[in-house]
Amino acid sequence: MSLTAGPFRVTALLDANGPFFLPAGEAFTGATDQDWAAARRLDPGAFGPDDTWWLDFRCFAIHLPGGGVALVDSGVGPAGSPAQSWAPVPGHLLERLAAAGIDRAEVRLVVLTHLHEDHFGWSVSPRGVPYFPNARYLVSRAEIVALEQAGDELVLSYVVDPLRATGQLDTVDGPTRIAGGPGGTVSTLPTPGHTPGHQSVVVRGARRQVVITGDVLVHAVQLVDPAVGYRFEDDPDLARRTRQDLLADAAGRPTWLATAHLTTPFVPVSSS
Repeated sequence: MSLTAGPFRVTALLDANGPFFLPAGEAFTGATDQDWAAARRLDPGAFGPDDTWWLDFRCFAIHLPGGGVALVDSGVGPAGSPAQSWAPVPGHLLERLAAAGIDRAEVRLVVLTHLHEDHFGWSVSPRGVPYFPNARYLVSRAEIVALEQAGDELVLSYVVDPLRATGQLDTVDGPTRIAGGPGGTVSTLPTPGHTPGHQSVVVRGARRQVVITGDVLVHAVQLVDPAVGYRFEDDPDLARRTRQDLLADAAGRPTWLATAHLTTPFVPVSSS
């Protein structure tokens, strides 16, 4: 499924799907029965038996008007990737790219919203070889600094160090325009809280925007009530404020949210 915004086409790529390892009622806090009922109407595919949370693991390709592709996130990865302890690996991103007519050599940018293992899995192979040989990989500087301060050697050694070694890692600070074309732009947007350096991607053109949210929200219940917290947020208060701000801004203009984990890839937001 694809959407357009001006000169850009955004294509959803489903890497994997499956049940989460915690029931939805344990993964989220502060939701009322009415919130859950509204979320079920919005995204019924997320609701499995016995409070199972069923989720997708999705990436997005942005087709650039000058040629080439920007990929946002890279999924759970192959067998042997760090996500294998809890996510449904191997994923199918490489097959999805081929089915969409995208050669890996065409990928010019890989924007990683954050460095959780279900978002960087196909960035490099388990042997440290980048899957996208012609791409620059864009990560928030704050994300890497936080990992270094925490001493997270698993993530640093698996994805950050190999990309540094090949010279393909770029860091960004603050909102950064990463592509442009006649009547449109693609930019990163800092959206911290889920992780310290989390960023989303905003595609704008022809009076429409597509916001690739990453993990600003991970379940429809957080669309129903943005104050609902997720158990695995680094800074729950900041994550809540970020989510509220992003959704308030989206409501002010014609916007589609491109979601990583809802079972529908694009969610329209009504403009005020």
